[in-house]
Amino acid sequence: MRKIKYFIEQSWLLIAAAFFFGLLLALTNAALEDKIRKNEIGALYDKMKNLMPQAQDFKKVIEQAAIGGNITDVYKATGDNGNTIGYSFIGTGSGFADKIKLVIAVNENCSELLGFRVLSSNETPGFGSRITEEWFQSQFDGAPVGKLQLSKDGAPEKIDDEIIALTGATVSSDAVVSIFNNHIDMLKQKLQEKGFI
Repeated sequence: MRKIKYFIEQSWLLIAAAFFFGLLLALTNAALEDKIRKNEIGALYDKMKNLMPQAQDFKKVIEQAAIGGNITDVYKATGDNGNTIGYSFIGTGSGFADKIKLVIAVNENCSELLGFRVLSSNETPGFGSRITEEWFQSQFDGAPVGKLQLSKDGAPEKIDDEIIALTGATVSSDAVVSIFNNHIDMLKQKLQEKGFI
């Protein structure tokens, strides 16, 4: 009993500070939640436009779809004459350090990948953070929809189902490939169920 009393006497300030700063963080998060959400939506639209530059409009066609163990919205990209260019969504998976969120795009009949852009990632700088490099991302542009394979060597400029891993960042490379493998088939199924393809 005496040890507990001593502990409380010595740590009351720490306990009070932890409570105060926890409350302050919660209030700040609540106050900025709308702005954070708007910024994320703005980044999502920028990345979709980057993946499908010929698109004139992006319309949410499936809300809160369960794809790859995550809940995401699916967007349809249309051109200036109203033709469907492709579909896009956010794919999420576990990387080396934290969750990786990718904006992924497929063509109009979900037979070919149009690529990905990183929406958020906390991978190790200089290693896993290299998933944003153009040569790595370009391997996915035009790749066929299906199970992708990760390889340690090969020709990254060759467009097929074989993705060349980043040297020193195999876990992050594997995480990106796994996000595609866990999401694309389910996306195709959802699009078929809704009659889009």
